[in-house]
Amino acid sequence: MCSLESLGWNTALAGQFEPFAAQGHGAGRVAVVYKDLYSVYAPEGELWAEVSGRLRHGSTRPADLPVTGDWVVIRARPAEGRATIHAVLPRRSLFSRKAAGAVTEEQAVAANADTVFLVSGLDRDFNVRRIERALVLAAESGAQPVVVLTKADLCDDSAAWKAEVECMAPAVPVLVASSVTGEGMAVLSTYAAAGLTVALVGSSGVGKSTLANRLLGRDAQATAEVRAHDGRGRHTTARRELIPVPGGGWIIDTPGLRELQLWADEQALPAAFADVDAVAAECRFRDCRHAREPGCAVLAALADGRLPAERFASFVKLRKEVRHLALRRDAWARHVENRRIRSLHKLARRRPRE
Repeated sequence: MCSLESLGWNTALAGQFEPFAAQGHGAGRVAVVYKDLYSVYAPEGELWAEVSGRLRHGSTRPADLPVTGDWVVIRARPAEGRATIHAVLPRRSLFSRKAAGAVTEEQAVAANADTVFLVSGLDRDFNVRRIERALVLAAESGAQPVVVLTKADLCDDSAAWKAEVECMAPAVPVLVASSVTGEGMAVLSTYAAAGLTVALVGSSGVGKSTLANRLLGRDAQATAEVRAHDGRGRHTTARRELIPVPGGGWIIDTPGLRELQLWADEQALPAAFADVDAVAAECRFRDCRHAREPGCAVLAALADGRLPAERFASFVKLRKEVRHLALRRDAWARHVENRRIRSLHKLARRRPRE
């Protein structure tokens, strides 16, 4: 058993929970999601839970249903070791990406993390463009991003890579770590202090599970070597899981993300492109498109080399992607609303007239 306070409960959550407490409900936190079944930590112990019919059918999108890290309103049945989830409390943060495939849908990864570790390995799979994408998603999530460059023991010049990432996002901490030598682990552990939650996000093989094991002080998560021929990793974490850290903190370990399709709006871009944003602020026109406009500071910076061409090209690509996503989300919202109206009209026609 564990108290709500040990799970990270606070006065804000208590205030949001008051109406449910008055109805005799309890609270818990989602540890693992198994399709339609949930493992929930609660004062009554670890319970197997299902969502109520009202919550399932009242949710307009999959991301409205509980995800790992969520605080949920439950009706516990301790004798059976089970519970029913009736509501999800408002989320402090939510790290999401666009679901794979053609569907325009949000895939929630982890909820209510105070910090999200954007993990990237300093080996052959190191990819600056992937870090840019992760920074945009982290900015949208509401959690504090920290870039963690792992496998420092395999890199001869980790300081150079660290400096490059710091130039991308000067306001974001960039930490170099090694699970082999222990470099950086003391600093990383401070983010998982008592009452705090850290989500680990990154592609397969970057060392998330090995990093989690070092923070936990035990081999709780399975690990595997990367493939020798291309440096790519294999999935070892099968599901998102909330795990207690010695000292009172929590880690959300996640499966490797093979692709990071954006689920964000344009306001999140400066988090990954602080250098581009700073230069663009000097343009003569506020709505400058950085194409042929007179007084364009971005074009001037590109011409004299102050702004690398590949950085600006990446910015343009991601800006185009989030704008396209916004159009698709608007179209999907109209589709859902039209479908709702048609259903109401159909229901009204079925009702007998007085």
